[in-house]
Amino acid sequence: MIDGGRSLAGRLERYRAAARGPAIGTVVAEHADDLAIRLADAVGGEVVRTSEGVIVRCEAPSRTLPVDRARLAMLPGQPPVGTPLVCLDTETTGLATAAGTVAFLIGLGWWEGDQFRQIQLLLPDHGEERAMLTALAATIPPTAWLVTYNGRGFDWPLLVARYRLARRAAPVHGGHLDLLPIVRRLFRHRMPDARLRTAEASLLGLVRTDDVEGWEIPGRYLQFLRGGSAAGLVEVVRHNDQDVRSLGQLLALLERSLGDDDGRAQAPPGDLAGLARAFARERRLDEALACLDAASNRAIEDVPVADDDPWWSARGTADFGGRPPPGRRSAASSPTARVQAPWTAERIAVDRAHLLRRLGRHLEALDAWSELAAGPGRIAVSAAMELAKLHEHGLHDREAALAAALRGLALVERRRQMGMPEPTLEADLMYRVARLQRRQRPGAKRTVAWGPTTGCA
Repeated sequence: MIDGGRSLAGRLERYRAAARGPAIGTVVAEHADDLAIRLADAVGGEVVRTSEGVIVRCEAPSRTLPVDRARLAMLPGQPPVGTPLVCLDTETTGLATAAGTVAFLIGLGWWEGDQFRQIQLLLPDHGEERAMLTALAATIPPTAWLVTYNGRGFDWPLLVARYRLARRAAPVHGGHLDLLPIVRRLFRHRMPDARLRTAEASLLGLVRTDDVEGWEIPGRYLQFLRGGSAAGLVEVVRHNDQDVRSLGQLLALLERSLGDDDGRAQAPPGDLAGLARAFARERRLDEALACLDAASNRAIEDVPVADDDPWWSARGTADFGGRPPPGRRSAASSPTARVQAPWTAERIAVDRAHLLRRLGRHLEALDAWSELAAGPGRIAVSAAMELAKLHEHGLHDREAALAAALRGLALVERRRQMGMPEPTLEADLMYRVARLQRRQRPGAKRTVAWGPTTGCA
């Protein structure tokens, strides 16, 4: 029993010594080094060895891509002049940002003068992630703005999670410019969805051929880790390279087409209307009004409106790609659903009237709302409501406000008779009429109250 115990203790001690010794670490290092060499040979990169591990680095030839930063900075939400810009895109082992998802490829691009320089950092094995995180941190200046496409919701949170798991602070940067909400706000009226590939085709005229699908990318990397060929990652590297370059090209497009009055003179009306809303969000109302004035003077192409909720509607399915889910409800199937149409002359006129009132230009706003109230459809009812508000609160004319509200109720009754009731607008107008009648000056002729059977006096 004693000899057996000693033998067991000796075996345990030999096991502990082996675990502490260099043998296992050497095997792991040789395995990662072999993966890195095979990966570098396949994608045309170089193996970078550091004290923290080994990674593969690829650098594409620089391309001329001028961007006038002064003109770009005039647009809403853009970085200040002189701030470094770093375009970033990742390829990952999944679509989640949890601990099990790893960014195995990080593409980066930045400007050196008019030259756009790109590099890619590749992870040959999971154990080498610290080396990649160090290389990424060294590439992002503390004052730089990140430029991504949906990176605020996915790419950067995922990288921050990886730094936290490594017990390190994520790289400090000056700001984050996510182009996805900008593309949605400015160009959604002429795009079937908001994926980067669609934006490339619709805005840049770029159509990819033989491009790898996003759902294939994690599988190709995992197959390589299991001993498969690295050739399957060549298309993934090419895909990521184009993603990063497209970020720079989209910035150049924004600056060139919308950065000043000359560019906006050729822009489609829908682009200008979207830009006006972006200006209005930053309370740059004069610039927003100038965009709407320019859009109002141009013809708008008729765009058919689908029965389903548009991809950019709050009721629509999120545009993550892939096939739409079965059984998706149509807007036509819901009596309360209203499909928001693409930009029309009427919608532009509505935004312009709202801006005139916000600017305090009440007489011009009065003309704009009066013109809309004279038109057909539901917008005429809303315009009558706005006229009542403007007369009461802007021009302090309660009698005119009451007349406008009663005019709106008459329009509501007409739409009810046509089978298109407006219960919400009707309730708001009835409340306004009752309140204005109570506040009429003493001695003034009292208007007959509105009711379903009395009509409008």
